[in-house]
Amino acid sequence: MLLSARMQQKEWAIRSPDDRSAELARSLKVSPLVAQVLINRGITDAQTGVSFLRPKLTDLIDPAQMPGIEPATQRLKQAITNKEKITIYGDYDVDGITGTAILWQVLTLLGADVDYYIPHRIDEGYGLNTEAIQTLAKSGTKLMVTVDCGITAFNTAELAGQLGLDLIITDHHQPGCDLPKACAIVHPALEESYPNQDSAGAMVAFKLAWAIANEFNSGRKLEPGLREYMLSATSLAAMGTVADIVDLRGENRVLTSYGLKALPDSKLSGIQALIETAGLTGHKLDSFHIGFRLAPMLNAAGRMGHARLAVELLTSDSHVRSMQIAEYLKEQNNQRQQCDRKIFKQACGMIVERGLNHPDCKSIVLASEDWHTGVIGIVASRVVDKFYRPTIMINAGDAENGVAQGSGRSVPGFCLLSAIKACSQNLITFGGHKMAAGITIETDKIDLFAAEFEAYTKENLGEDEAVAKLHIDAVVELDVFRKETVNELQLLGPFGQGNPEPIFATKGVRLASPPRRVGAGRDHLQLAITDNTAAVRCIGFRFGKLEKKLLEHEFFNVAYRPQINTYNGNSNVEFTITDIQFD
Repeated sequence: MLLSARMQQKEWAIRSPDDRSAELARSLKVSPLVAQVLINRGITDAQTGVSFLRPKLTDLIDPAQMPGIEPATQRLKQAITNKEKITIYGDYDVDGITGTAILWQVLTLLGADVDYYIPHRIDEGYGLNTEAIQTLAKSGTKLMVTVDCGITAFNTAELAGQLGLDLIITDHHQPGCDLPKACAIVHPALEESYPNQDSAGAMVAFKLAWAIANEFNSGRKLEPGLREYMLSATSLAAMGTVADIVDLRGENRVLTSYGLKALPDSKLSGIQALIETAGLTGHKLDSFHIGFRLAPMLNAAGRMGHARLAVELLTSDSHVRSMQIAEYLKEQNNQRQQCDRKIFKQACGMIVERGLNHPDCKSIVLASEDWHTGVIGIVASRVVDKFYRPTIMINAGDAENGVAQGSGRSVPGFCLLSAIKACSQNLITFGGHKMAAGITIETDKIDLFAAEFEAYTKENLGEDEAVAKLHIDAVVELDVFRKETVNELQLLGPFGQGNPEPIFATKGVRLASPPRRVGAGRDHLQLAITDNTAAVRCIGFRFGKLEKKLLEHEFFNVAYRPQINTYNGNSNVEFTITDIQFD
């Protein structure tokens, strides 16, 4: 019987106490526990610690340093001055949507003749496509600016030039040895010396918007309208950065931290509508709210319909229209969730039926004619969480032309893009990152690809990488977690890739009160634990099946994330359980 994702046996990787934590705690005036977590994150001196705990907007890298920004700025300035038609060609995910919105709004404020184009996820697929470029050229576009795409678009870039379209590429995906033909390419990885190699697509677009705003500014500060918008745009760029799961350290942390603080009071109608529709009005928003509440609504536009609607939301100045779109996106996201659950259940059944959960199998490749292309990437992530294998889900439903689309997700330490590239002789197109990638393939080659992908994975997935690990910052006694300490831990946020939310563990705890299954499907577990230093209430999402086992064991080990739970005006420390182990 297969365990759920939350109950999967994990190997605990526990960080050892560091002697430097006491001195760092004194220097920063924080608790030793916070200092230990900082050291775990590679922060060992007070100066770096202050920058980490108190990020400032002035720490952002000057846009002039971004590789390729100067020629891009000059070409945009020329287009604005000469009233040439500009079209922003953005990707359909949150990173592309937010970056497109930022760039469009700034160019509009500067008086440009500008429009935006977002390809349809299913009908057109990722990146620049021939028909779209031909259509834009016929419509009078003279300059096209990509957002979050284009760095590998060799053929379509060539076509754009033939049709008289100048092209500026802004992207953050991995470039190859050769680059497409364009009048400018803005990309953080084009110069190894650039400090933020992990910029999201929205960050790159934000920097270009900032640079062009500076170009039209005569003084040291932007004129009030532009300055106000650029400050608001930090919230959009933060959403794109969190949603694209880029490293939340350095400049990305600075931007995300400021953008999150500005998010609840944003003057952008679309942001206000999104927050209100998600039921988050009045909440202190963090990266969790972006990743699991706001971003999925924006992504639903592209997954279930057309992402152009999401850009309209983020650029609208009408509260009524914004609310209409936000409500529609909420409903689309609900449909997406239902579709997600259905496909995930089917996928789990196929995995068990085919024995792909056997220890000898190192990868999972599944295909079905009934799966929605816009959802299979999310399902692939859930399959990885549950079975801990590199996974590719394929929608093979386009029988008319015999072409299928797939989306893959990986496990830490295994480069999915390299694996797919090694098997690319059976693919039509592919692209992506180490952890996520997409493919198009002829349906009659899926089985051959799956066999080669499995062979590559067996050869290259190390034994250490094939085990799910839970990284624990410290093993502590329960009385450590007073309200002040838990509140202080929030200074370490925003949490995400590169800066995960701290997880702690206590060994040899016992039940302080009987566990109780809760939730609509009784999937979750409420319990209280004690180690004789303190007693703490806990909630374990998807841990319901452990109720009986907990009652059978006097002592157990628990890993958790501490938080402050406020109810009826009372605040108490509570744990969200991440794992339970029995000796």
